[in-house]
Amino acid sequence: MIRMLIYLAIIVVGFCISPLIVGHTGHIYIAVGEYQIETSLVFAVVAIVIFWGCLHLIEKLVVFVFSLLMRSRYFPESLRRRAAKKYTLKGALAIAEEDWVNAEKNMSKGAEKGEIPALNLLSAARAAQHQHNFEARDNYLEAAANLPETSKAVQTVKVRYFMQQGELNKARVELEKLAPNSHSTGSVINLAMELYQHQQDWQSLKLLLPIVEKQKSLTVDEFNKLSEKVSHNLLQQAAKESADALNDCWHSLSRNERNEPKNIAIYALGLTQYDQQPQALKILQKQLKRHLNKDILQALSQVVTASDNQALQQLNNLSDAQENNPDYHYCMAVVHQRFRDFKQAKYYWQQLCQSSPNKNNWMALGKIQEQLGDSLGAIHSYRNALLF
Repeated sequence: MIRMLIYLAIIVVGFCISPLIVGHTGHIYIAVGEYQIETSLVFAVVAIVIFWGCLHLIEKLVVFVFSLLMRSRYFPESLRRRAAKKYTLKGALAIAEEDWVNAEKNMSKGAEKGEIPALNLLSAARAAQHQHNFEARDNYLEAAANLPETSKAVQTVKVRYFMQQGELNKARVELEKLAPNSHSTGSVINLAMELYQHQQDWQSLKLLLPIVEKQKSLTVDEFNKLSEKVSHNLLQQAAKESADALNDCWHSLSRNERNEPKNIAIYALGLTQYDQQPQALKILQKQLKRHLNKDILQALSQVVTASDNQALQQLNNLSDAQENNPDYHYCMAVVHQRFRDFKQAKYYWQQLCQSSPNKNNWMALGKIQEQLGDSLGAIHSYRNALLF
């Protein structure tokens, strides 16, 4: 609409000024060497416009002829590119349908002349992985790695595929090439997290935790659980090595980690393995004064001996306050059973079966009753155990 108005305005202006132009045609005289040209101004303007129009037409003609020649020369290449697009589309649809055979076939065909060959090769590798065709997968990944700006992506994919295949050592080699750090992508950090747990490399995972927290790869609860898991396993591994390794690991933990009951229990049990029972008992008794915890009570049930009168007295003093605490009842039952005080052990197993009945508790009570000669009571307990 606007263009039509502009044309109309030009025509109207032309009609208005045409009488003036006809009455005053002007005069142009051009002399170049021996040649002389004399004409009116209107004719010169019209000639220039016609010349420009012819020049523009010649330009278009030259471009058309040149493009025609180029298309005829590269026509087969154009056909191959079109075919590559077609194969890529078919491969993408096959991936969406999880038709891995056709996905690999089409993606590999479209890789050579495709617009993004890396995408085709990585997709073909994924399809081969799902078919457990590991040799073809590695070939596709190797070809993709030779393309520009794909090396990190290919290494990340290799780590994931090797982990799925169960080749953890190969996955670790590829992960070391990526060198996970604070500048690594979230996918690399998550893969490192998963691989370290599979390999039980808790020390490497502990070094990775600050990066995980910074990148917020996990929720707060998930991160706290993972952090606890790492510290627990580090202490357990150190306890299997030596007393020095256990102490070094304990002192490498943060203050909050050293105050965690589960870590305290593992550390105390580790000290007991290396004939440091008094120190372990002292640590556990200190925790009893603060608050009772299932892990502390379970550790005490294994550390306390018949000669530890102070610890036994401290536990007995808690009897009234902890009459409804199944963890306390379990601790006392195990302690008295270890000391062969079967009557007291029976009492606490009975308390435990009332507050927290399950198969193991009823079985334990039945065994104690058998040792005390209470056959009817033992039969009753075993019968209750069968209900679970």
